[in-house]
Amino acid sequence: MATTKVYVVYYSLHGHAEIMAREEQRGANSVQGVEATLWQVPETLPNLVLEKMKAPPKANDVVVIKPEQLVEADGFIFGFPSRFGMMPAQFLAFFDATHELWATQALAGKPAGIFWSTGFHGGGQENSALTAVTQLAHHGMIFVPLGYTFGSGMFEMNQVKGGSSYGAGTYAADGSRQPTELELQQAFHQASNCRSPALQEPRKC
Repeated sequence: MATTKVYVVYYSLHGHAEIMAREEQRGANSVQGVEATLWQVPETLPNLVLEKMKAPPKANDVVVIKPEQLVEADGFIFGFPSRFGMMPAQFLAFFDATHELWATQALAGKPAGIFWSTGFHGGGQENSALTAVTQLAHHGMIFVPLGYTFGSGMFEMNQVKGGSSYGAGTYAADGSRQPTELELQQAFHQASNCRSPALQEPRKC
């Protein structure tokens, strides 16, 4: 059976999106025939600014991806922290650098999901996903939302939980809050259960 390559591509400043990304990778790799790889997008902030922001070091076991490497994947899961309800500048800069892929529509028809981290309820839990879809649309990629496939976990009201029908999510608050077990379960579920109608046979993306 042919291997389906899924790239989990993320940007993380304080580590929350990275934690979610690793769970997304774990979920995707739990599917038979799927090989999921973690990638980081390039940092655009200078080291001095990162130090002032008290950002931890980047993961040294995750390679920084180049735009042209996207063509090697069969599907994607993109993750990032929200900035004013949108994708952060680092991720936008990465997509800006995919111009040649856009010109040839090299990514058209490939499925893609989204996950994210925001500070609070008004930080863009849904808007971050909605505005990120524009990047996928211009490339002709097929957005694969989470829907309500997470079952009762989607309706949890007794604890704070990020995410929505658009994808998995977490809250960072002032930076001290870490993804909860339920949020990680949702990330795992997203990567192990979403399906793309673009594939001839029902495969998990």
